[in-house]
Amino acid sequence: MLVHFRKYLIAGLLVWFPLWITILTLHFLISLMDETLKLIPAAYQPDVLLGFHIPGLGLVFTVCIVLFTGLLVTNFVGRYFIRLWDGLVNKIPLVRSIYMGVKKTVETLLTSKGQAFRKVLLVQYPREGLWSIAFLTGQNCKAVEMHTGEEMISVFIPTTPNPTSGFLLLVPKKDVRELDISVDEALKMVISLGVVQPNGNAIEGKKK
Repeated sequence: MLVHFRKYLIAGLLVWFPLWITILTLHFLISLMDETLKLIPAAYQPDVLLGFHIPGLGLVFTVCIVLFTGLLVTNFVGRYFIRLWDGLVNKIPLVRSIYMGVKKTVETLLTSKGQAFRKVLLVQYPREGLWSIAFLTGQNCKAVEMHTGEEMISVFIPTTPNPTSGFLLLVPKKDVRELDISVDEALKMVISLGVVQPNGNAIEGKKK
């Protein structure tokens, strides 16, 4: 009896738990995006005009703003104003560091030129002999290489099960191994505490 109870309980959890987590995550993101509607004057907000709340309108509003902004800044006039804005921000000491750092990171992550988070690596961490999943974030760390005398790369080691936090490590390029798996597969492995494994022999990797 207890065996069947446990079997059915686990089967039910496998259906409802992932669905519950997905719904909670989507609810959080949609609710966060709905906050952008507060940018609209109170008298013209959808809730006031319609008389009721429609979840997700904030997401649509945010996407429209981002697309419209992209349309403006991709032409000659838009690029000119962006350069003026960057020049202004670059003159403010503390704001400059935060703004330019975030901008450079986003450009690296979202543009096809950047290599950040496009390669999955194995690094020996927290000590030699123990391997951790890592993502390549930067190469040619010249300032560091001047002191180490060897080619260095920067990698991000995510924590599990929350991969949004982690550690930045500067390691010799010769000491890491590149895995022949996608970033999505690596993230699934991290989030699942290693329960979800990459397919086939992908985990064997190859030395860089």
